[in-house]
Amino acid sequence: MSPTLSRRDLLRLAGAAAAVPVLSSCAGAPTAPATEPGTFTVYWNAGHDYQAYRKAIAEFEQANKVKVNLQKYQWPDLRTRLLADFASGTVPDLVEEPGGWVQEFAVSGNARSLQDFVDRDGQAMGFPSDWQPVTVERNSYQGKVYGVQLHFTCNTLFYNKAMLRDAGVEVPTTWEEFLAAAQKLTKDGVYGVALNQDYTYMWPWMVQAGVTPYDTQTGKIMEPRADAVAALQFQADLIHKHKVAPVPVSGTDYSGPQKLFSAKRAAMIFTGPWDLDPIRKTSPDIELGVAPPLKNKTQATQAAGVSMFVPAKATRPELSWDFIKRITAIEVEQAATKETGMLMPRVSWTKLPEVQTNEAIKVFADALPTAKDSSQQVRLTGQLGKWEEQLKVMYQQVLIQNQPAAEALATFTQTAEGFLK
Repeated sequence: MSPTLSRRDLLRLAGAAAAVPVLSSCAGAPTAPATEPGTFTVYWNAGHDYQAYRKAIAEFEQANKVKVNLQKYQWPDLRTRLLADFASGTVPDLVEEPGGWVQEFAVSGNARSLQDFVDRDGQAMGFPSDWQPVTVERNSYQGKVYGVQLHFTCNTLFYNKAMLRDAGVEVPTTWEEFLAAAQKLTKDGVYGVALNQDYTYMWPWMVQAGVTPYDTQTGKIMEPRADAVAALQFQADLIHKHKVAPVPVSGTDYSGPQKLFSAKRAAMIFTGPWDLDPIRKTSPDIELGVAPPLKNKTQATQAAGVSMFVPAKATRPELSWDFIKRITAIEVEQAATKETGMLMPRVSWTKLPEVQTNEAIKVFADALPTAKDSSQQVRLTGQLGKWEEQLKVMYQQVLIQNQPAAEALATFTQTAEGFLK
């Protein structure tokens, strides 16, 4: 178990035994430990139960004579269960994680190095040569691979084409153009934009402002500081000063902006491909536009997406590796993108017809090379849990409570210096 668990993680651990989430599975909920012969247990995100993956899982089951127990969770519940498993020593065979956990658990000794498998099979499966470089970096530790990227996504601008056309507004490309557009679009009960209360949605603004979250060489946090303050304050001012965005609702649900957009109560939102399908299903009449990332000092966005890793105490790593190879095959990526619109980490994926002929997906694919990982340096310190906990507090203080960005960021930096050094 990680020696640097956050207070939140410890509280989750304490209640894990009494609050195990309801499980769902390809083969039914487990009635025995994960290591039961003939059962292969996978912890998976509830939103990623795609038919493309079901097909790959069925082929995996047939080839290996096992039944896959796909236990589906929301991320917070998955982490709670996983930490309890680390503490007990009974772990699943494979884990999907939301980005960041691979290096965190590599540092703490809870993730198994996959380098031996990569050395043996990497060339044949195109790894790492066919994966976007940042996806390999964010899943490696001390020169060894500990995880493999499953989805590689980023965050950019969604807009209602009809609303922009009716208001005579061009698609914005810079922060200044975006603010002007949001002001023109805010009228008649409709906001120009809806922002997300989830702190991870701050990072595209930060990377566009040229901010480095943490420099391991100098120990500096959120520098250049003036640019970090400006990026935070710009977001808060959209809500509290310019009144072009509603005050976000604090909570664990990140779908609020998408729901406002689908209800035609917001003309623009910042999100990723995960919201393409919900928007099209709930509001098929919306003329959805997807624009490249905005530009401030630079045009960039945040690297996001999920990976898979094998717990250090997993007893069948060969099977786990076979699962990884099958689920990341280019034909499975192709099928999953066709089914859901999800973005993938392979370079060859960007050249598929499903990508090149899809207006929205192509915008994302073109933006992926500009995507930057905003937490990697912090992850390598083993303090990601504390960092995220404090970021959440700071971001909601600024965005929801309208605390001055300079004040909130100074408090955050002082706290972070205490556990990063």
